[in-house]
Parts: sequence; structure tokens; C-alpha cells
Amino acid sequence: MYNIAVIPGDGTGPEVIAEGLKVLKAVSEKFNFKYHLEHFDLGGERYLKTGEILPESTVEKLKEMDAIYLGAIGHPEVKPGVLEQGILLKIRFQLDQYINLRPVKLYPGVETPLKNKKPEDIDFVVVRENTEGAYLGAGGFHKRGTPDEIAIQEAIHTRKGVERCIRYAFEYCRKRNRRHKVTLCGKTNVLTYAFDLWERTFREVAKEFDDIETDYAHVDAVCMWMVKNPEWFDVIVTDNMFGDIITDLGAMIQGGLGIAAGGNINPKGVSMFEPMGGSAPKYTGEGVVSPLAAISACQMMLENLGKAKAAQDIEGAIMKVVKQDVKSLSAGKMGHSTSEVGDLVVKYIEK
Repeated sequence: MYNIAVIPGDGTGPEVIAEGLKVLKAVSEKFNFKYHLEHFDLGGERYLKTGEILPESTVEKLKEMDAIYLGAIGHPEVKPGVLEQGILLKIRFQLDQYINLRPVKLYPGVETPLKNKKPEDIDFVVVRENTEGAYLGAGGFHKRGTPDEIAIQEAIHTRKGVERCIRYAFEYCRKRNRRHKVTLCGKTNVLTYAFDLWERTFREVAKEFDDIETDYAHVDAVCMWMVKNPEWFDVIVTDNMFGDIITDLGAMIQGGLGIAAGGNINPKGVSMFEPMGGSAPKYTGEGVVSPLAAISACQMMLENLGKAKAAQDIEGAIMKVVKQDVKSLSAGKMGHSTSEVGDLVVKYIEK
């Protein structure tokens, strides 16, 4: 029995999560495992009604779960940063989800903006440190609102945080068993203190993995090579800020946010899985957004829970849908409604 927390969230989040849960039901029946869902009302609507963002009592309940399945957080009537910091970052920090795992994989039938690149060229993973860096919120203002205003935003990197992220990347590369290559993405020529720590730690950990090739590239070079030669990459490991940026680029080259999913991982605790796209409030209730990213997040969740065959079935069904059924992953252009795409995934799973 798996206890799964469900946070449908804002905008189109509940619509895509509904399709992911439909797929979860199908594979659980096929592979004979049981789960219990507990829904949590978190997001913009609750905040506007009650002023609550994420109560401590809810955090304690989330710590007791086996996994968290998240739709989307973001509301047009709430100031940017309030919900993101109050819900997403708080969950990551409180549950010590120190890895953000982002597969970047192009499926046959999905269009990429990269000329002449095929599915075999775009298949890598970004391992992003998820609980340190500039996202800790360290800093402040001086003389705010005046012509002499100063804003300070500090990035904090610890040896422990850096090492466990890098070690996870090497272990994941070995488990992935593809190109056996880990690339450190940084900026050692400018951010000399932070990435001196990252690079030294990277070299030291690499000595324990003599079967893994290592490489280093500045973040700007990584962005260039992701566009020009994505086939060079296997596993990329990087800090919180750079990881946030390059994973969005990764989403675009794999076909867009309609199919991009990610996991916030605590390898020894509770992990959270979500589609990479936002809440897309302008499409709320129209049934036109792709649920495949949310379904892919469900796939990642099951893989993390040890249900590898069920996860493989979901991925196989997604691959059939994008190759045979949907015209596009853009909102309103799929040729099917959100729920119809979910039904197609279920149909292929049941077959």
C-alpha cells in the first residue's frame, strides 16, 4: 500500500493531475498494487480565501507519505514568489528534497526545434541541486525605494550539499547505463568561490567512479551545446540556479512543457513529482492542455517507488500516443482534449 499525497494546485493543475490519476489506476490494476490518495488543498485559491499558504500541520502530514504528486502552483491574483516560496520551496527544504531530477528525452513523433536532431540525439538527464544556492533567500535590501537602493541576494553552497548532489549524479549515471558520462555545469571563471568548491568536490567524487567519464563546461557553453550537439550529454550535474535555467531549455528541445516532467528527490525520504509547465490559468477549464507531462511525472513517481515495470508501461503508452495520436503538444492543437489524451494512454496500457 502506497500513501500518495495529491496536490492538484492551481489553474490547469487539477485537470492534468486527474489524467495522471486515471493512468495510475490503470497500471495499479494491471500490476496488482494498491495505493491510498490523500488530497491537499494548497495553492492560490486557498491563500486568497484564508490567507494560509502551507500550514506546519500539513508539512508534518506530507512527511508521512510515500510520495507527493503535484499539479501546478501559481495564481494570477497572487504576487509572484508568494506561493512558489511558501509552498514549492518550503516543501523542498522541509522534506530535504535535495535533488531535482529532470530527464530530457525526445520521443519519436514529437517535434523538436533543433534541425536534424532525432530521438537518439536527445536523451540526457539534468541533476540539479535543489535546496541551496541563491534559492535559500539569503540577503536583503538597504535604502529600499530610494535612488541609493541596494539589493543583495546571496548564494550559499555547502560541502555536504554539493557532495551529495554530485554523488547522486554519478550513481544515477551508473544506474542509467547509457553513455557513462557526467558533465559538471558551472562558471568557474567568474563564480570562483562557489564553483571552486563544486569542481574540487566533483573531481574527488569522480575518483570513486572509474567507469564514468567526466567533463566540465561553463553554463553558457552547456546552453550552446544543448542546442548544437545535445547528443554529447548523458548526465549533467549543476547548482540550483543554473539547473533551473538549463532544464527549461531542455524542456523546449524535447518538445515543450507539454511533455516535460521532473522529480524533487530525497533518496531516503519523501519525493515530489510534477509536470514542468506552470498553472496556465488562461486555459483553465477548457480541456486543451497536454496531460502528458503530468502522466510522465506519475511514471517517475512509480519508478521511484520501485514499480519499474508499471513505469515502463506508462512510458510505452506515452510514446504510442505522441507517435500515433496527438498532432501537437501545444495547448488547443493536440487534436484531442486533455481527458481524451489520458484515455488514450490508459487504452495502450490496458492493451
